[in-house]
Amino acid sequence: MWSRVRRAGIVTALALPCSLIAVQSAHAGLGGAPMTPPTGSSVSTRTIQPGSSAANAAQGVMRSASNAASSTSTSYTVRETALGNGTVVREYLAANGSVFGIAWRGPQMPDLNDLLGSYFPQYVAGVKTVRAARGGGHGPVSVDQSGLVVRSGGHMGAFNGQAWLPPALPAGVSGSDIQ
Repeated sequence: MWSRVRRAGIVTALALPCSLIAVQSAHAGLGGAPMTPPTGSSVSTRTIQPGSSAANAAQGVMRSASNAASSTSTSYTVRETALGNGTVVREYLAANGSVFGIAWRGPQMPDLNDLLGSYFPQYVAGVKTVRAARGGGHGPVSVDQSGLVVRSGGHMGAFNGQAWLPPALPAGVSGSDIQ
């Protein structure tokens, strides 16, 4: 009996590091470079011209900068990554390649520490303030500050949220475009 327990402990000790290597998180950073897609994920990219309907953008209508109607708005890129666990992360990239917005939806909550990058501590402080004001509890959270907006909600098996940097939004883009 003792040898079976010992053997199980050794097998578990050896398997744990291997399983941790197999699980890769999606590293992105709001305000920084787009994520490096984890193994097993799929990525699609499209260019959006602000002023086009948000419904078309959400449905994935492809637009190229050369085909877009000319206006004073700046086009931006939406990079959608479907993670192996079924969660979809959309990154909104400015012309310079920096991420000004992120949206997610799916059965598992993404690692907000990775997605929000250097803005994660500001988000955590905002959540604490919101929860303290409403007397604690759990549930949907909305942090709405001049430099950072994060909306996160859902339930087990169906999570969603958006985060964006209001000062970094390109001309013609609003927070409602981050979907």
